[in-house]
Amino acid sequence: MKKQVLIASALVSLLSLGATAALAQNIAIVNGKAVPKARMDSLSLQFQSTGRPITPEVQEQMRQHLIALEVFTQEADKLGLSSSDEFKAQMELARQTVLANQLIKDFESKNAVTEELLKAEYDKFAATNGGKEIKARHILVEKEADAAAIIASLKKGAKFDEIAKKRSKDTGSGAKGGDLDWANPSSYVPEFSAALQALKKGQLTDKAVKTQFGFHVIRVDDVRDIKLPAFEEVKPQIADQMKQDKRGTYQRDLLGKAKVE
Repeated sequence: MKKQVLIASALVSLLSLGATAALAQNIAIVNGKAVPKARMDSLSLQFQSTGRPITPEVQEQMRQHLIALEVFTQEADKLGLSSSDEFKAQMELARQTVLANQLIKDFESKNAVTEELLKAEYDKFAATNGGKEIKARHILVEKEADAAAIIASLKKGAKFDEIAKKRSKDTGSGAKGGDLDWANPSSYVPEFSAALQALKKGQLTDKAVKTQFGFHVIRVDDVRDIKLPAFEEVKPQIADQMKQDKRGTYQRDLLGKAKVE
């Protein structure tokens, strides 16, 4: 009798170990069919990519979601829905979408944006956007003679902001006394930019500057060095942009090589 109890106890232990092992590999058994842990892992990765933390509550919600999907899938299979043309078409579209995403992930893993590439891109950005920025004012008029008369008045002591408010065709800056605020000279049209950079702090144009908009009277109020953000501050944005550029180039190359009829 004692021997039979020991054998039964051993069998129970083995069954318990088997159940524990099954649960370690699966998150649940639904109507005798396993829901593998790999599904939970895949769903967790998708969730983590959104930047949100996976709390125990979220984990349980995901588990219940996958169990519900298994229940619904089993019922759909019983009804023969997986044999429909609509289902097959959607499955093929889903397969292509997943594979396309995997292709991009594979490409990005093999073409990582290195620290050296990021630094080189930052240096290029700094070279293009560095230098000086200028705080200037302007008065825009239609005729060169009007601009010349305004310059003469300013040299005699007339107030720039008052004339700008009354005479400037650029009503936006005119309402602020012609103030254009701080800006990189490269942000203006070439003629305006060249004239601006030729002036020193407090200096006024001797002659009207002609652009596509009319004739400008320009005064430089101040000049300062452009303060660029540090490399570490903008590194994440640069990395994202470079990844997008690489990905876009790769996709365009593939599309360009494809024979589409």
